[in-house]
Amino acid sequence: MLDLINNLFGLSDNSLSPEDLANGTIVDVRSALEFQQGHVPGSINIPLQELDRSLLKLRQLQQPIITCCVSGNRSGMAARQLNSNGIKAINGGPWQNVNRQLPG
Repeated sequence: MLDLINNLFGLSDNSLSPEDLANGTIVDVRSALEFQQGHVPGSINIPLQELDRSLLKLRQLQQPIITCCVSGNRSGMAARQLNSNGIKAINGGPWQNVNRQLPG
C-alpha cells in the first residue's frame, strides 16, 4: 500500500537505468519560470498543462520520455498521461534526482 501511495505522489526512489538515461529524452514539466531557475542540462521544458498540445512533438522525441519536476508529483502525472497516449514515459521524479543520475 505504501508503494502505491509513494508512486501516486511521485515519492518512489525514481532510479533510472543507464540505458534509459542514454537513450531517452528528459522532459521537465514545470513552468517556464521554474525551468529557468534550474534544470537538467539538455532537458526540454514542456509544462504539464501543455502536454496535450505537445503529443505530436513528444512522439517524435527519442523514447523513453523521462519526466521530471520539483517533487515528482507533476512528473508522475505527466508520465501517466504520456503512457496512456502510447508514449513510453518514466517518472524521473525531482529534476535534481535525474541530474544526479546522469553519467559524468
